[in-house]
Parts: sequence; C-alpha cells; structure tokens
Amino acid sequence: MTKITFKDNLGASKTIEVENGLTVMEGAIQNDIQGIDADCGGSMACATCHVYVEEKWFNKLPKAEEAEVDMIDMAYEPKKNSRLSCQLIVSEELNGLIVTTPAKQS
Repeated sequence: MTKITFKDNLGASKTIEVENGLTVMEGAIQNDIQGIDADCGGSMACATCHVYVEEKWFNKLPKAEEAEVDMIDMAYEPKKNSRLSCQLIVSEELNGLIVTTPAKQS
C-alpha cells in the first residue's frame, strides 16, 4: 500500500492508502476524495480527474503521453504540473505523493 495525500484548492488535505497497481484516480474514488469526478471511469476521455502534482514529485513520474497532454488542455486551469490521475499508476516509488485538486473539474 502506498500513501497519497490529496489537497483541495483551499488547502484541506486527506492522506489515503492505495493498493499498488491501481491508479491515483481509482484510489481517490475508492476513498471518496472530493474534487475527483472521473466521469469517464479512467478511459482518458475527459479531464475530470485532473490534479496538480507537487513539484518535488512531478519529475519522478513517467512523462505524460501525447493523448494525456491533449486531454489536459481541456482541463480547468491546466498548469505545467497538471496530470490526469487516471494515468498515474501507484507504486512504492510514489509513497508520499502529494496532489492538489483544482477548484473545479471541467
């Protein structure tokens, strides 16, 4: 199990444990994290699982593929540290990951 902290846009946070091999989005849905809508269920057909990855973690993640980058362009207020949580596979290397949800999902 890997610990992931979700912060909302107001600074409130919740740390959860997610089974390795699941996505960050799946962990959020299973733990009722507010701000992760996941309308497409993780098929990368929307941007409603958009998160901002804390800077110290951003370069530890695999680079976003072109399809993810295109989808992030449709997200609410994308930033250079934006990722779709459905594309982030949980592993021991991500233990302690911190992500922030945007003010709203698009």
